[in-house]
Amino acid sequence: MSTQSPRSNAKTAATFGGVAVFMVGLSFAAVPLYEAFCRITGFGGTPLRSDTASSRVLDETISVRFDANTDPKLPWTFKPVETEMTLPIGETGLAFYTATNNSDRPVAGTSTFNVTPLKIGGYFVKIDCFCFTEQVLMPGESVDMPVSFYVDPAIRDDRETEEVQGITLSYTFFETEISDPEIAGLPETGRTLN
Repeated sequence: MSTQSPRSNAKTAATFGGVAVFMVGLSFAAVPLYEAFCRITGFGGTPLRSDTASSRVLDETISVRFDANTDPKLPWTFKPVETEMTLPIGETGLAFYTATNNSDRPVAGTSTFNVTPLKIGGYFVKIDCFCFTEQVLMPGESVDMPVSFYVDPAIRDDRETEEVQGITLSYTFFETEISDPEIAGLPETGRTLN
């Protein structure tokens, strides 16, 4: 038979309740924290971001291949304009992807991306790109979407990456809900699609 007081039982219950609330909150924060960690470190093949070009360019070149994928539910054709380019390490490259809406309605899409080999993520730096930005295409519309990038010269200072001669930048587009009610054909009340 327990000799604990009701006050002790309440304290224990409150402690367990607090831990449960903390764990639920942590589970909701895990995805954004993981994404931020990957963007900062390049972990998991996530390219880094920069507002400026590299200050150093090497005499050595590297090959960058471009890959495009679409979710089967997205009625778009999405492909790289150029499937591969070779450029000096540290030099800014500019590549384009083309997307075409094959449906008879406006469609919004958002892309995710990564680079392979995964260990290169911390050395592939994007200056500007269309990723994580809603792209809305009208019926039959085609657009060219640019991505500017460079491969950090520090890639050759790392023993784990010094042998890498080629990198693949891969994008995958998914359909998203159109955020602009006018384009979606919705009244200005902000009603969402079902």
